[in-house]
Amino acid sequence: MADQSTQSISIDAAPGQIMAVIADFPSYPEWAGFVQSCEVLDATPNGRARQVRFLLDAGVVKDDYVLEYDWSPDESRVDWHLVRGQMQKSQTGSYQLQPAGEATEVTYTLAVDLSIPMLGMFKRKAEKVIMDTALKELKKRVEE
Repeated sequence: MADQSTQSISIDAAPGQIMAVIADFPSYPEWAGFVQSCEVLDATPNGRARQVRFLLDAGVVKDDYVLEYDWSPDESRVDWHLVRGQMQKSQTGSYQLQPAGEATEVTYTLAVDLSIPMLGMFKRKAEKVIMDTALKELKKRVEE
């Protein structure tokens, strides 16, 4: 399994507001820079996405992949894993939301293993850029 990378950011909003943005997959192309399209393939009985197809264009890495999501009952956490992909052999990740006064601390954990060989230091740098961008774009979307 791939090494994990973890990053956090403070967002001036309640956990429920943040989780609503995370769960609104059809809107991702509007605010998540690398996501070209996003389609919910399957949903849970309560309406949360279970499987989502992404078309990603992050410059060097372009991929068409499906993730499966597992939402915590209290909506403080969402985990996911790769079902299928072209460039990726595996992907696991999570968003953990922790109230911190008036704000919420959002911790993003990501582990990606690509089908093509890539030096560890380059892979970690790519993960850091993806995570940094995703967290900043999430913060901007929630706080706008």
